[in-house]
Amino acid sequence: MSEAEIRRPRGRPSAASRQQFLDAATRRFLGCERVDVNAVCAELGLSRATVHRWFGSRDRVLGEVLAALTVRFLERIARDSTGSGDSSLLDLFEAFARALAGDRALRHFIEHEREAAQRILTASDSVVEPRVVEMLQGQIEAEVSNGYTPPADPEVVAYAIVRIAESFLYSDGFHGDFTRLRAVYALLLGVDAG
Repeated sequence: MSEAEIRRPRGRPSAASRQQFLDAATRRFLGCERVDVNAVCAELGLSRATVHRWFGSRDRVLGEVLAALTVRFLERIARDSTGSGDSSLLDLFEAFARALAGDRALRHFIEHEREAAQRILTASDSVVEPRVVEMLQGQIEAEVSNGYTPPADPEVVAYAIVRIAESFLYSDGFHGDFTRLRAVYALLLGVDAG
């Protein structure tokens, strides 16, 4: 018997971590596959009970995946943004909406699991909406520290922008009309649509 075999613990190997589960679910989501919790559990050697203890439901799993991806979208767009001042928020939020509307995996999810997508993306007791509102609020507050005066409390403005973006993603008539979306965002931010 080799030394490695002697040191290896007996019994079942360690199961995957919560983050490894989310990473596997994210890969499936980005690949435009249905995120099947049982399949991910089987792939990682996890029990369904463990995943249920971590998340409670498939909606919560998808909420965590979507929230993390949305945070990455906004962080990347904000990092790549070159403007400053009042109009920079308008440009940032429009670019964010365009990125979300153009994302292949998100569109696939909305088209193939419309009810679940709407529930997960738009419910205020879900993971996604509160996290996105918080992120946009942070962007608005950063501009407030640079002299911008929003027409309402930054949290209220951020919430309104998120709700408009959600409507934009789901509405057949409004989808794709970024000129109208920009005009609405400008009104909410109290800036010129330019």
